Amino acid sequence: MLKAPQIHTFFNPRMSLSLEQLKGYTQTPAKPGLMIDYLKSKELSAFFLIDETFAPFTKEDFYIAHTKEMVDDFFDRGKTRKILHIEWSPEYAESVKYENASLYNSIRYAVQHPEEACFSPSGGFHHASPTRGALFCAFSGQVIASMKIYYEFGLCGAYIDLDGHYGNSIENSREFVTDIDKAISPVCGNINILSRHQKYIDELKANLEILRQEILNENIQYVVFAHGADSHEWDELASQLTTEEWIECSRIVYSFIKEIQIETGKQLPLILTLFGGYRKDDYNSVLSLHTADLITCLNILCGRDIKYTPEVKPRSI
Repeated sequence: MLKAPQIHTFFNPRMSLSLEQLKGYTQTPAKPGLMIDYLKSKELSAFFLIDETFAPFTKEDFYIAHTKEMVDDFFDRGKTRKILHIEWSPEYAESVKYENASLYNSIRYAVQHPEEACFSPSGGFHHASPTRGALFCAFSGQVIASMKIYYEFGLCGAYIDLDGHYGNSIENSREFVTDIDKAISPVCGNINILSRHQKYIDELKANLEILRQEILNENIQYVVFAHGADSHEWDELASQLTTEEWIECSRIVYSFIKEIQIETGKQLPLILTLFGGYRKDDYNSVLSLHTADLITCLNILCGRDIKYTPEVKPRSI
């Protein structure tokens, strides 16, 4: 069974800042737009069906996973934690509403149309906690999206988070958000791997076997895969895998999804997102890794045969 030949992509230009609007270290707020532009530059955009009709979140959506004080401080008073390293602006606040809505709408569409792989080109959500943003993540978009999906459909999801840093948002929210265990499985619902090289790959495979059983037991109804580029060995903020190993992890995950579909005889809703990746010297290396991951999905799950060689330059010291 194959997914549809295109990846349904929830991107609205308003979910991304321009490079000229950025101040501070990270390029994360510009990443959604940079990702789409990179795909166009490589003449790959035909494989991505762009859907920009979704509405941004309202302030009330953020109350699902965060204190009212935190949300109001951000949207009404323009306050951000210094740890974000992102200067607040009305444009940034608007982009946050659209970026969080992109992930939710990607999941919502995927569970209704499991034959289509969905993509939210979002930079990251997984370090925010109920009371504060952290490490370039203003709000915990995973928690908000999955809670909204649970409220609407009664479904439980799992996140394969292969970012280079442990995604703490989900676990930090378990005591704050009512019914979160019903929305994001407490059993392998937040996979993070912190090892390196072959041990990393072995741990990924072991975690996927646990996830397999949870899916077969119908405890998990959709999977979100975030293949952060900062798990690559030349990233500025993390270093775990060579280029070959990083792409091998993509092959492992998408082959796992295909095996599940064959075993169950039905499509498993799959949602892709970006998360981390930090290269001041050559950000195209980050975007090229993400592109290699997306092409791997298209080839393994969507019946494509696309030739693409990632262009990842050694990091300048």
